[in-house]
Amino acid sequence: MKKIKRIIKTSKSKKIIKNSKIKETPKNNEMELIRKRIEEKMKGSKLPENPVTLAEFKNNRNKIKNHAKIKNEKILHTNWIKTGIEGFDELTEHGIPKGLSVLVVGGPGTGKTIFCLQMLANAAKKGEKCLYITFEESEERLKQHMRDFGWNPDELIKKGVLQIKKLNPFDVTRSVEALMEQSKGELMIDVEPIEMPKGFKPDRIVIDSLSAIASAFVGKEESYRMYIEQLFNFFQKFKTTTFLITEIVELAKSMTEEFMADGVIVFYYIKHGNSRERAIEILKLRGAKHQEKIVAFQIMDNGIVVYPEQEVFGDMES
Repeated sequence: MKKIKRIIKTSKSKKIIKNSKIKETPKNNEMELIRKRIEEKMKGSKLPENPVTLAEFKNNRNKIKNHAKIKNEKILHTNWIKTGIEGFDELTEHGIPKGLSVLVVGGPGTGKTIFCLQMLANAAKKGEKCLYITFEESEERLKQHMRDFGWNPDELIKKGVLQIKKLNPFDVTRSVEALMEQSKGELMIDVEPIEMPKGFKPDRIVIDSLSAIASAFVGKEESYRMYIEQLFNFFQKFKTTTFLITEIVELAKSMTEEFMADGVIVFYYIKHGNSRERAIEILKLRGAKHQEKIVAFQIMDNGIVVYPEQEVFGDMES
């Protein structure tokens, strides 16, 4: 149990400080259920997934696309960022507007993590400060992924332009309880929705993944929605460009994240007859022009390569 200070009012309208307590852990049976859900997510993220059928692909995509529709907003962006991933930046007119929160969506094994690590490595090499927050894979495993592609994370970390930080999703549920107290005006301490490294102000952040966070909120949908809102507001205040990884199935079930996000990039691994296709699509990018088509990509020895002219499933809308 952890003590906090809470302000209460007496009958004489005087404020006094009183010690109070908040629970730091759910009940034992609830904790066990949450733990199992998270373990399932973690196992699933490490195993390659079979390609979805074209029918499944269309169904999931349509659910997301229906919720991704936004008004034609005229937003003036003067600062843009590039991913540095071969072929991907050609899908946009100028790049991704700086300061946006972008969902990176797809099934396990579709390339979401590689995309984000590659993008951060490219930015860090140019001197941008980059932070990768993981709730699933270990820091060492992610660094090994980068070494395998030749991105030299150890040098970038030594230069102070890259940090990889592992957080516990159970800590998120505890912080939400504090946030709920804060929203009632009863909590004196300042609680942020996510712990940031001290003395390190990143230009780009990757959160891996929202699916792991959602698993810690099983049966607490309202708390999860409140947390996501606080998280997106926090990043907006921080003025950093944020990429949030999530599973396509989870997003199709609940569109909480999508309503708050400025952009959606979707990764597909599709089985069509006897062929299998890896594809990528910018489904939404608030206030920025981008190509509205699904194009092929490959995972090569040195990372992802996107083929902007190689459209796949061009008859999808029909």
